[in-house]
Amino acid sequence: MSDGNAQWWRQRKWQIAGLLCLITTINYMDRLALSVAAPTLTKLFSLTASDYGDISAGFLVAYALGQLFGGPLIDKIGTRKALTFAVILWSIAGMAHAFAQGFRSLLSVRFLLGIGESANFPAANKAIAEWFPANERSLAVGIVTAGTGLGTIIAPPLLIWLIIQFGWQWAFIVPGLLGFVWLLAWHRVYAEPDVTKDQKDYPCAQNGDSAYGYGSLFRQPAMWGLMLSRFVSDGAFYFVVFWLPLYLTTERGLDLPAIAMFAWIPFVAADIGALGGGWAGKAMIDRGYSINAARKILIWVGAVLAICMSQAAALETTTALIGLICISMFAIQLKNTNLFSLPADLYPSSSVATVWGIFGAAGSLGGAAFQSIIGRLVDQGSYEPVFYIAASMHLVSAIIVSLFIPRIAPLRAAGRH
Repeated sequence: MSDGNAQWWRQRKWQIAGLLCLITTINYMDRLALSVAAPTLTKLFSLTASDYGDISAGFLVAYALGQLFGGPLIDKIGTRKALTFAVILWSIAGMAHAFAQGFRSLLSVRFLLGIGESANFPAANKAIAEWFPANERSLAVGIVTAGTGLGTIIAPPLLIWLIIQFGWQWAFIVPGLLGFVWLLAWHRVYAEPDVTKDQKDYPCAQNGDSAYGYGSLFRQPAMWGLMLSRFVSDGAFYFVVFWLPLYLTTERGLDLPAIAMFAWIPFVAADIGALGGGWAGKAMIDRGYSINAARKILIWVGAVLAICMSQAAALETTTALIGLICISMFAIQLKNTNLFSLPADLYPSSSVATVWGIFGAAGSLGGAAFQSIIGRLVDQGSYEPVFYIAASMHLVSAIIVSLFIPRIAPLRAAGRH
């Protein structure tokens, strides 16, 4: 690659990472709008905790189906088109929440939102696999994953202000409009790597001839390790995302302005964990650690630290509760940044969206099941067992990774089709 092309590559890939972080931020603002508005909507529409849990589960089931079946489509049409269609769909679905009239209509628009938002991470990770070398991928994934924290940092104060000033409907309308603004920048910056025409200008991308089909993927222990590790762990993050505002209202007695002061803080810690995990992964590989060692060490460090969430419900003060959740969210995202790098570490870029779709679908289904369980446990009168279950999830996930993926390295298996 010439010096000019190399400079262009360095500048463009980080611009793309920044845009993917920004759309992930908007993505999470869209999905967080319901949890921020939950104290208002549960009263307005007379929703029980089980109703709210089922609505949250409906979103995650749709999210899982969208990732599972959308992954191959993203690999076929490319990141640029896939994210364009997805952002249009989820922005419209997000704004449609403003017209909901109760449980059924909320469940319907939530399901549509899940279908649209499901493309975000498979498409983003496909772009990372194509644009970033192996030693930089965890940092790029960390930047994108930081968007989840940014969205959840911005959402409570901004959306609560909109609810107080203009009504709950605007908490859904404004994030939806931001998606359309983002599309303008996306079409100006993103170029699809044409690896068949000029691969020397896209050295990280791999030719599509090496793509994996579903049949070959499901015969591999590594694919099952990815799926199971997500299935048992995603629910812990979604518990904090979907339930923290409602928990602070019903169990700690906070009103909306007080929630706006507290609910965003754990996600600052989550972003520090995401960026720190990405930086640490890059630093370890640059200093001579193998990809296998770097990823697994950081996955285990995060999994062990996440156990501290088990004691959160027992703490008397809200400040102590938030502090312990901060430690847990830091740990979860430190682990997740490295776990989320594994599809690109193991599979060619031509298959990353397909693999990530299956990987993410498993996590969403596990998260959906946990949402319904949370609702029923809360209706029975206690959040305490929920915190204990959430605290153990990432430890089980780390064990699964170690058992099913004994060595993290690019796979070269027969039987692709």
